[in-house]
Amino acid sequence: MIDLREIKLLALDVDGVFTDGGLYYGSEGVVQKFNSADGAGIIELRRRGFNVALVSFRDFPATRRRAADMGIELLCLGSEKKAAALRDICRSLSIGCESAIFMGDGLLDLPAIRIAGIGACPSTAHPLVKAECDIVTRNSGGNGAVREVVDMLLESLNNG
Repeated sequence: MIDLREIKLLALDVDGVFTDGGLYYGSEGVVQKFNSADGAGIIELRRRGFNVALVSFRDFPATRRRAADMGIELLCLGSEKKAAALRDICRSLSIGCESAIFMGDGLLDLPAIRIAGIGACPSTAHPLVKAECDIVTRNSGGNGAVREVVDMLLESLNNG
């Protein structure tokens, strides 16, 4: 069992983690599909004062809207330098990266996964990412993978 008692931040990639990775193009641009159970879990974590961040290569209005709906204010969108983003977020919270979980699914996520205290990924992550993660969820990205990790954190908070 992984010890989550010292974790202070859940940092998430978006495409392939918070979404199924599909990009749906319409007349207004890209539309993303988010899982309601993932969002409900994030809202509960935030209600308990837990820090949650989104770190993504892309910066879509839909991502910003979903973040606002869940009360996520820590955003680093439109950056491929995810390790630097994680360091900056941790510095702003006055915590070390060892106190963070980074959840990603692609090769761009590996630098952040490597510096985080705990690396996590959905079942649909790239095989090289899965090989380096402490947590590989049963569910796929956009289909409850985030909620699995959130539930682990909520259990840790309940038992801490």
